[in-house]
Amino acid sequence: MGGVSIWHWIVVGVIVMLLFGRGKVSELMGDVAKGIKSFKKGMADDDEPATPPSAAPADPRVIDQATTSNPAAAKAEHKA
Repeated sequence: MGGVSIWHWIVVGVIVMLLFGRGKVSELMGDVAKGIKSFKKGMADDDEPATPPSAAPADPRVIDQATTSNPAAAKAEHKA
C-alpha cells in the first residue's frame, strides 16, 4: 500500500488515453515541445550582446570631485 508500481502507471496511462484520446495527447506533447524550443531560443537570444560590436562606445565623462563639492571654487579655478 502506498507503493507506486509499473502497473499503477499503466492504468493511469490507459485512463488518460481513454479520456483524452491519442490525438489530444500527441497535440499536447507537440505543444510542450514547441514551448521548450521557444524557451531555448529565448535563452540563446539573451546571450547575444545588446549592442552590435561595430557601434563605437560613448566617451566617458570625467567628473572632478572639486566641481561637485564646491562649484564656486571650481569656476574660480577654471578662470585662472
